[in-house]
Amino acid sequence: MAPTMAVSNYDISDFVLHKGHGVKGLSETGIRTLPNQYIQPIEERLCMTKVVPQDSIPIIDISNCMEDPKVAEAICNAAERWGFFQIVNHGIPIEVLEDAKEATRRFFGLPAKEKNKYSKDNSPSNNVRYGTSFSPQAEKALEWKDYLSLFYVSDDEASALWPAACRDGLLEYMRKSEAVVKQLLKVLMEKLNVTEIDKSKEDLLMGSRRININYYPICPNPELTVGVGRHSDVSTLTILLQDDIGGLYVRDLEDNNSWIHVPPVKGSIVINVGDALQIMSNGRYKSVEHRVVANGSKNRISVPIFVNPTPNDIIGPLPQVLATGEKPLYKEILYSDYVKYFFRKAHDGKATVDYAKI
Repeated sequence: MAPTMAVSNYDISDFVLHKGHGVKGLSETGIRTLPNQYIQPIEERLCMTKVVPQDSIPIIDISNCMEDPKVAEAICNAAERWGFFQIVNHGIPIEVLEDAKEATRRFFGLPAKEKNKYSKDNSPSNNVRYGTSFSPQAEKALEWKDYLSLFYVSDDEASALWPAACRDGLLEYMRKSEAVVKQLLKVLMEKLNVTEIDKSKEDLLMGSRRININYYPICPNPELTVGVGRHSDVSTLTILLQDDIGGLYVRDLEDNNSWIHVPPVKGSIVINVGDALQIMSNGRYKSVEHRVVANGSKNRISVPIFVNPTPNDIIGPLPQVLATGEKPLYKEILYSDYVKYFFRKAHDGKATVDYAKI
């Protein structure tokens, strides 16, 4: 660990953003006071009195997903009522999950100079991006998180471009998760009267995938900042692997002022509905605001896989959903335009979905 430094002697933006140290490097200097750049407005901090202590998102055993109609019903109900659920007995070996987490720790354990090779200014590809916060150029206050974002094109491209420190573990996790994603989407689509998922429909639902690895270092004054601000994902589905620290909170749809902690469950994966699926289901399935708190005593990691339409897909309410005469709530929109709108601004709750409303 680097010796304690006086933050005032350093240009935080240069140290964190441009030299590749990230907030991990900032944390490891031993700072005792949160820099002003990270102090969030009061309304964006999570007040723990607004956390619902007794509630939890559903935990669903999907071992008989395709045979037991009660499992399918539980999945669809969770997507409608909560927008989030955890799955267990999903068929992904525990060692694959642990290897993905270890791959994440290995990458973030690299020297800043090595990680910075994959920054926006240095990366050989837009498909491989190391960074910090969410959108520093658009944010009034930065988020306390570093990340590596990897857009999957092919195994060959990943072998050539993804960092060796994490490549194999993350690729194997993506491979093993694919069957789970297809199972879940089949169940969710059948409830929407989409009984057959052909190649074009599969591309619309999961034609592109991105895996992120996130690092939330120990934070001085964690109550003054956020790990990730309020937002919903732009994906069809997000498949999230947590470590055992905890810190993910989702908005309670029955009480808009309350938040629910998503506790780590060993061997489980967190599933959440993304905006694309909310739009395709015409609002039946809910993409829900969620956030991550900063931690004052432990480092936390997470590994989300974002399953998305292809950039060239037009998303809108599915014809099967509207066949009964239901009025569309959302316009048809090019998916790449939707994503660009999301990334050009700071996290702002569900504002991106509002952009797609009729």
